[in-house]
Amino acid sequence: MAQGSPKLTDPRLSGQTIIEQLIRNMELGRFEMAYSVLLPCIFDVYLHPEDHSRLAGVFDLIAEDAKRALAARVAKLNSTPTLLGMKRATKAAKDHKIAARDWIIEFFPDTEGSIPLGDVEIHSELNETAQPGFRGTKTTLLDREPSVTNARPTGPRAQAPRAVERVYAEIRYEDDSGPQLYLVTQNLVRVGRGGDDVPMDLAVYTNDEVSREHLGLRRDAATGQFYITDKSTNGTWVDGRRLKKDVEELLPERVEIGIAEVLSLAFEVRR
Repeated sequence: MAQGSPKLTDPRLSGQTIIEQLIRNMELGRFEMAYSVLLPCIFDVYLHPEDHSRLAGVFDLIAEDAKRALAARVAKLNSTPTLLGMKRATKAAKDHKIAARDWIIEFFPDTEGSIPLGDVEIHSELNETAQPGFRGTKTTLLDREPSVTNARPTGPRAQAPRAVERVYAEIRYEDDSGPQLYLVTQNLVRVGRGGDDVPMDLAVYTNDEVSREHLGLRRDAATGQFYITDKSTNGTWVDGRRLKKDVEELLPERVEIGIAEVLSLAFEVRR
């Protein structure tokens, strides 16, 4: 999820700005339940390589200060609202909390060349165990779409992201979590809502009209051509034409893919 904020007059990124964006990301990523609200507590912070190099010596101090600020914000969310110093009578408020013992904040240099100098891109999750079908929250400081590729860490927290050798195609779309950009760096891509036992490469956040595994994309490594296969209940369209289920078809280099008439993917091959 990306929302713009006023552009910086000073391109030098500060620790205060990073902390403000962590708080913003946490609030945008809240997960409502019946009696409580879970807040993201695992943050991967991506910076332009120059910003990362300049701030590398104080990352531990920024993280320490950010944890205090995040905890203070949670405490404020859980406080009883007052009016002229008197507690206001309200219905039972939901308890805001995190699903881990502490906040985890890690800093990475951008290896994809997508983050401008002075910007910050934050990817967050609700806890240390990645939830299949739930991508978490992605925000940027500037009015820019956050990128998502296999380079983003999805395994052990201590493992840094590997560099992306080549992007074969891009997929732009907007689901319930906002505008998204998915960079295709592999030959097989599974697309759908996902689930506990059905992990997706591109997991869309939308209603259940979209199948857990809705469609598959396959790249022929020899020719570079892409193929698409519908695996859904409610259908897949290519430029307005519905595909036959379980029949692989050649995908044009630039095309609009419709998913269950609720979501549109703008697919384009990169050369």
